[in-house]
Amino acid sequence: MTFTRLLVTVGAALATSQLVSAAVATHGVKCPTGQTTANKACCALFPIIETLQTKLFDNAECGEEAHSALRLSFHDAIGFSIHGGKGGGADGSILAFNKTETAFHANSGIDDIIDAQWPVFQEVGTLSAGDFVHLAAAVGITNCPGAPSLEFFLGRPPPRAAAPDLTVPEPTDSVTAILTRFADAGFNPNEVIALLSSHTIAAADEVDPSIPGTPFDSTVGTFDSQVFLEVLLKGTLFPGKNESHPGEVLSPIEGEMRLQSDFALSQDPRTACLWQDMINNQNRMVTQFKAAMAKLQVLGQNKAKLIDCSDVIPQAAPFKGPIKYPATFSKAQVQQACHASPFPKLATVAGPAPTLPPVPPS
Repeated sequence: MTFTRLLVTVGAALATSQLVSAAVATHGVKCPTGQTTANKACCALFPIIETLQTKLFDNAECGEEAHSALRLSFHDAIGFSIHGGKGGGADGSILAFNKTETAFHANSGIDDIIDAQWPVFQEVGTLSAGDFVHLAAAVGITNCPGAPSLEFFLGRPPPRAAAPDLTVPEPTDSVTAILTRFADAGFNPNEVIALLSSHTIAAADEVDPSIPGTPFDSTVGTFDSQVFLEVLLKGTLFPGKNESHPGEVLSPIEGEMRLQSDFALSQDPRTACLWQDMINNQNRMVTQFKAAMAKLQVLGQNKAKLIDCSDVIPQAAPFKGPIKYPATFSKAQVQQACHASPFPKLATVAGPAPTLPPVPPS
């Protein structure tokens, strides 16, 4: 056989191989449960996802457990440093060594979601703590309209030890302290703001313990950019008994919590424009949040040894925007700190000034 013919033969074989690979990627593997995935190892996740939705997320509800599962994944993964010495990152240590990590001040209130996840984790029995924590976050967020389908990689080894204290930024921290801690974990300011998109479906339990479940924006059941708008509105009151607590600043809406750190980031020259650019830009917010979460959820892991099971994650219902000013508000109440670009033009919800109810517990 000549060298030329050999190249032609090899080329034909490679082309055939690529066609076969493309066919497998397109059609995937049909699992015993009837669903399809690109990798057979991911088939085991479909019944686990069903268990999560029924036993943890109250039949696929965008409620307290879905919000808290996302928070838990962040608190777990951020226990990491690119320089070493600050924990194993996205390894599930916050679940496996929960008695240690729930004692940290920054993890106050997170014991509720751990208590909810622990029996389900034991019932599933086949996932490492890290895989369980980050799968639960990826599944739970899809119960909220507008949310992205996050990536999910399977195969994290069991965590070796608890993360140390003082790795989770707190609402009383300065912007410099927050950006420094995130940089130590490998995140730039743009990624920091992107990750804070999670506050659109979040609520505070411990800033003011007398009013658990206080939402951060007026559309807490939807993954949208409303939080970026409402953090900029002029504050006039505190929720609850109208008393100040460490970690909060005045809020514009009755029943809403505004974190001190969120407001500081919205006003700081290093992050103000990043914050403002999220407003009413659903595609940008979702795309950047998904990318930042993809990085966060494999911190400290050897991604090359993990299995990409992202195609098993459900799709959220679409966002039916655009966002609007809450009733009685307008551009006149915006505390704009970025003037490099025009502020988005938004309509206002009709009706009287809102009073927000707390997010109900399960």
